[in-house]
Amino acid sequence: MTEPVVFHATPRFPRGFRCASRNVGLKPTARDLTLFASDRDAAAAAVFTRNHFPGAPVILGRETLRSGVLRAVIANSKVSNVATGQAGVDHARRMAAAAAQELGTSPDKVLVSSTGVIGVPLPIEKIERGVVGMSADLQDDPMVGAEGIMTTDSHPKALSASVGDATITWVAKGSGMIEPNMATMLSYIFTDAALDAATLDRLLREAVSGSFNMLSVDTDTSTSDTCAILANGAAGAVDEAEFLRVLREGCTRMTEILARDGEGAEHLLRVSVRGALNATEARVVAKSIVNSPLVKTMVHGADPNVGRLLMAVGKCFSCTIMPSSTDAWINGFQVVGRGERLAFDDAVVRETLSREVVDIEVALGVGEGSATAYGCDLTKGYVDENAAYYSS
Repeated sequence: MTEPVVFHATPRFPRGFRCASRNVGLKPTARDLTLFASDRDAAAAAVFTRNHFPGAPVILGRETLRSGVLRAVIANSKVSNVATGQAGVDHARRMAAAAAQELGTSPDKVLVSSTGVIGVPLPIEKIERGVVGMSADLQDDPMVGAEGIMTTDSHPKALSASVGDATITWVAKGSGMIEPNMATMLSYIFTDAALDAATLDRLLREAVSGSFNMLSVDTDTSTSDTCAILANGAAGAVDEAEFLRVLREGCTRMTEILARDGEGAEHLLRVSVRGALNATEARVVAKSIVNSPLVKTMVHGADPNVGRLLMAVGKCFSCTIMPSSTDAWINGFQVVGRGERLAFDDAVVRETLSREVVDIEVALGVGEGSATAYGCDLTKGYVDENAAYYSS
């Protein structure tokens, strides 16, 4: 039996990676600019949003990653540099150049990210001034970097785990406008394993498929989504299969952390679907359930309304759904059998719905496909947060 992945009690960077973050005036006081740096060139790969209105950093990032080599990542929060035209792309290039000059590398080895309000010009002069001297602040704590990329996140997010002599570290942000069609809003993965860019690209896409791409807070795909992985080779070669296993587990763990920190969220919602005609249909059904406002409010109100589950499954018109073979469970208690609501102890199931983690399982009984989606409940806090986001 494969041993479970053990994450470090305190996240740490792999050999040769460090970060710094500071306030450069985009926010009143909080950290708003982060610099991640490798002490040597790193093989790199990334996946980006499929939104038709990608931010300027995404446009530049796709160009930058063609070489498969990165030395650094620079990311700012508060302003996303989206819907800013050619000026926005020019500002993204200036951001890369400023980081490159500070680190003594070339701009084509710097990945740029921005997150925050859409349609506001990036205050590039503040970033250019603010990045000066950041190389002297570089340190080993990835949480420091995570702080600088937060927007509505309630806390910084970082993980690390070992793969043989190598380390993988995940740093991410995301709380709202999340239903990735590539990865999460901003997620950076660092490793000292020796892997080439083509291998990294393949492994990243495999890991993202069942984790970040199955995450949804609110069904909305951000214009800034970026997930990048950098490997500087300082630890030497690793077993590829084991690396992928740990990479997948870390991406899944980070997905759960992001889902639990959804804007206003009080519960992590995990939806597992099995017995679908194929994996594609399982993903559709799992996402339908996790995205349903009625299911989300059912979880928030601790109300075991089985009809909402059946509705969310039944509206998947493109999928093979047979009511007579459909079963469902809430936190291990079967509530649907052969498409019909079963008698169950309402008070007991209601109590389980009040717990922080809610697991819903659906068995369709028509094939071998399976998938798990990750999300959260829908609360008044989500409405309050987003009703005033632009002006906050």
